[in-house]
Amino acid sequence: MKQLEVQIMGQSYLLGCPPGGEQRLLEAVEKVDTAMCRIRDAGKVKARDRIAVLAALNLAFDAERNASQQLHAASFANGDQTLNGGTHLADDVRLAQLMVRIDQALGDDGRLL
Repeated sequence: MKQLEVQIMGQSYLLGCPPGGEQRLLEAVEKVDTAMCRIRDAGKVKARDRIAVLAALNLAFDAERNASQQLHAASFANGDQTLNGGTHLADDVRLAQLMVRIDQALGDDGRLL
């Protein structure tokens, strides 16, 4: 296992990385750093741990949305005209409800999106 030293929001971290995975890890670090700095720079959230949680949730939400869009596009290309292949509408609603509950729980710390 190779170790890489990276910077996230100005703080150094030593991360383990499998051989050949360096580029993917550095891309992930860049996404996390960008997301965290964007939240910090918005000025609503100061605590590093809350910034990290919000960034993680935003990145997970974006990944889920992208995966859902790709699945929908693949279903549509295969001739399935129903929303999200007819199986993911409930998941989309649950995710939206979860986002509202998280926003309410965080209160004045800032919104996820």
